[in-house]
Amino acid sequence: MKRITVTKREAGQRLDKLLARYLNEAPKSFLYKMMRKKNITLNGKRAQGNEIVQPGDEIRLFLAEETLEKFRSGDAYLSSESTGNAAAANARTAATSGLSEKLPDIVYEDEHILLLNKPAGMLSQKARPQDVSLVEYLAAYLLDSGALTAEELTGFRPAVCNRLDRNTSGIVIAGKTLAGLQTMSRLLKERTIRKFYRCVVVGELSGNRYLKGYLRKDNDNNIVCVTEEEEPGSQPIETEYRAIASKNGLTLLEVHLITGRSHQIRAHLASVGHPILGDPKYGNVEINRQYRASHGIQSQLLHAYRLEFPQMEGSFDYLSGKAFVAPEPEFFQKLLSE
Repeated sequence: MKRITVTKREAGQRLDKLLARYLNEAPKSFLYKMMRKKNITLNGKRAQGNEIVQPGDEIRLFLAEETLEKFRSGDAYLSSESTGNAAAANARTAATSGLSEKLPDIVYEDEHILLLNKPAGMLSQKARPQDVSLVEYLAAYLLDSGALTAEELTGFRPAVCNRLDRNTSGIVIAGKTLAGLQTMSRLLKERTIRKFYRCVVVGELSGNRYLKGYLRKDNDNNIVCVTEEEEPGSQPIETEYRAIASKNGLTLLEVHLITGRSHQIRAHLASVGHPILGDPKYGNVEINRQYRASHGIQSQLLHAYRLEFPQMEGSFDYLSGKAFVAPEPEFFQKLLSE
């Protein structure tokens, strides 16, 4: 018999979801059958699977060790030390193999969330199974620091709530608990977190400007097109910017991302004749070539600079109205001061 005690980190999710993470190779039909037969119980009673688990709840699995082993293979972060399987060993190895030392600078951390300053060149999430991304560095850091155990990874996997392109730097929100992950994801979906970016664009600008348009994505080629008029399959976008400094045919902008579509800032600025310097998809090919040769610029100079939280109630009210900043790379300012 295996006993699982729900922690604060795992609380707030449905029992069947937690079980699916714990027995990650088990068919759903097996899990429901075991609950019907009381081979899996919640607090000593028959469970339906739709119960929302709370801290301290006890789940008992009256299953043979061979059955547990059979249904708990695969993902290294969906395993517990108690089973002794290879996945658990992988989780422990991640914590001691130096991955945690590569975690980006922490802008802010509390019980539920982390704000990380992702460098350009790092993936927010895996694109291929063999990739190592910010998520893996995060899990290793939490394991290594003792904030999370391999056993807890059985029921909850820390993740990022917003993704930045590989070559875009700046603030990424990560959830350390299910409550943190769900709350931050909801705020981002509702667009109540105000997001500001800094970037270096081609052309000398001044003042403020508010842009509206429509964005259509070509999923096959992972590129977007911005138009002034609505077209089939397009979505409305809104972008606001203010010029901070201009020199040498370049401008440092602060951009308020209002709608937050894929590649929105890059494509929207390019559509009005001011592409981001170094942008390989939407940029000026000749100017990019010049700066690649003279300054070694290989990718777009775009940085997620500041987050502002809305007024909040409940367990996250301590974040109400707070703003967090990850300064742009010094190179941004240096380009305009030469």
